[in-house]
Amino acid sequence: MTADDSLGGRLDDDDYPAYTMGRAAELLGATPGFLRAIGEARLITPLRSPGGHRRYSRYQLRIAARARELVDQGTPVEAACRIVILEDQLEEAQRINAEFRRAANATPDDSR
Repeated sequence: MTADDSLGGRLDDDDYPAYTMGRAAELLGATPGFLRAIGEARLITPLRSPGGHRRYSRYQLRIAARARELVDQGTPVEAACRIVILEDQLEEAQRINAEFRRAANATPDDSR
């Protein structure tokens, strides 16, 4: 594996903290203060560089973008964060339920 392969793999990783606070805010069309606010509300927890700077992943930016949509519609930041958390929990519960249904339908018929 070359250094380029390693870098490419990290950049393709949705959880790799590739974005600085300034770049993340720019991509979201938000301010660094917005990112700090959603961090304080525990919607996302950015990783820290060795120098202590916040770094965000693409996954975190998608979550922040959803919160930004809600805030732009007039929802307070704290409420927007709670909504996004609940939406995420619902999506995860639905995914688990679908897995259980598939597993239940895949079991052989024991009545033979």
